[in-house]
Amino acid sequence: MSSFLLDYLPMLILFGLALVLSLLFLLVPVLVAPKNADSEKVSTYECGFNAFDDSRMKFDVRFYLVAILFIIFDIEVAFLFPYAVSLDQIGFWGWFVVMIFLAELGFGLAYAWKMGALDWE
Repeated sequence: MSSFLLDYLPMLILFGLALVLSLLFLLVPVLVAPKNADSEKVSTYECGFNAFDDSRMKFDVRFYLVAILFIIFDIEVAFLFPYAVSLDQIGFWGWFVVMIFLAELGFGLAYAWKMGALDWE
């Protein structure tokens, strides 16, 4: 074998090990798991109670809107951590850009609040 191929041997071994383990994780439960589940085990279940309604009922759009707003603001706040770590290195203009970013977040929150996206009646 050439030295070029020997350099890739650890990666090939790791790929083979990952392939074998993933196949084992898929096949072992099929062989070991019990096959006959009782009716109580496969019944619908909501927070300790029997299901109130059909599981395909429509949700209010506000659930999705609040979830999307949470994800957007959560991800944007995560962008602030690199700035907080390197604040001494980025100087005044880096701080100024972060303040513009925070102002945009504030305006977005104020707009969502004004439009009633956060009201729950």
